[in-house]
Amino acid sequence: MSRVETSNHISRFLLLLMTSAIAATTANLYYNQPILPLIKEAFNLSDAQLGSIPALTQCGYAFALLFISPLGDSIPRRRLITILSGLLVAASLIAALAPNLTVLLISVFLIGVGANITQQLIPFAASMVSAENKGATLGTLMMGLTLGILLSRTLSGFVGEHLGWQSVFYMSAALALLFGALLYVFLPLNKPFANLRYLALIKSSLSLFKQYKQLRMFTFSGACWFAAFNVLWATLAIYVSDEPFNYSAQQAGLFGVIALAGVIGAKLAGKFVNKFDSTNVITLSLCLIAIGFLITGLFGSSLVALIVGIILIDFGVFSAQVSNQVRVFSIELSAQSRINGIYMLGYYLGGAIGSAAGVKAFDVYGWYGVITISIFFIVTSALFNALAKKA
Repeated sequence: MSRVETSNHISRFLLLLMTSAIAATTANLYYNQPILPLIKEAFNLSDAQLGSIPALTQCGYAFALLFISPLGDSIPRRRLITILSGLLVAASLIAALAPNLTVLLISVFLIGVGANITQQLIPFAASMVSAENKGATLGTLMMGLTLGILLSRTLSGFVGEHLGWQSVFYMSAALALLFGALLYVFLPLNKPFANLRYLALIKSSLSLFKQYKQLRMFTFSGACWFAAFNVLWATLAIYVSDEPFNYSAQQAGLFGVIALAGVIGAKLAGKFVNKFDSTNVITLSLCLIAIGFLITGLFGSSLVALIVGIILIDFGVFSAQVSNQVRVFSIELSAQSRINGIYMLGYYLGGAIGSAAGVKAFDVYGWYGVITISIFFIVTSALFNALAKKA
């Protein structure tokens, strides 16, 4: 292992660039959600087939977290980010030109792989600052991630409604090219943390998961609340496109603006996580998420109730995520890419399960099925969070 080099802070410009790149890259995981009704019409898909699109995007991301993320500890991250940027550009163009569902599914899986750029930038930034500044730095980066997740739906809905669903993927390719070039120019060339062959690197990632019980509890807890989050967002556009709302794809995308409360949650969690303890912040966040789902379930036909519920859900999810990552990055400083990769693998596998389960629940049981399964995931998350405190 080589030493982990840290300083008191990252320059404002570099932090802004990394935060913006995280927003632009993360957005690729969610661009397809508001335009699902348009894709359904274009390819004449069933609801089950439609659910495989967001699910495979998350699976591609999960695949990269296991097989690509650990490389950040063994080769310069700038080089790895450049390669992933090229993949993201190519996959987005293939998606835009997809002649059938099979090609589209392959391309969205590769988009998920390319979006691993985000999970190279976050541990990169964490390794560049002192322990005292990790919370604030991660809080800022998570603002970018939050903006990417939430505004992606608004942007995608607008572009898809006016220019067609293919234009969303053309836009994705252009942004990936732009930020790939900027990161290549301005990111420092870091020293690798490990000198291991690829298979040994992957094996060591799995051994870290086995070694640290806290990592397992953090991962399972995060996976469950992110599953609940994706249950909501994978079905919301479908739900509001029918009675009593009858919203268009563009109107459905506007719910992303409402959910910008997540940005506030991420920033506040970054400031207060050291003062109030990560586990306590997460417990409070999970309570807010559960209340949000109850509101959307009991008053789901009301626009006001949907807005209030989504605000609480997103605020809680991103507050919990910042707090969880602070404690994840504190486990072993010399293996941050691998530990983060394992943690985020579980996180996005939870997202993929949530997306698929949400669409299925909606198809069989309607909106109440969506809310019921979401609350189940939140209760399970709270149990794992309680076990983490005892680990």
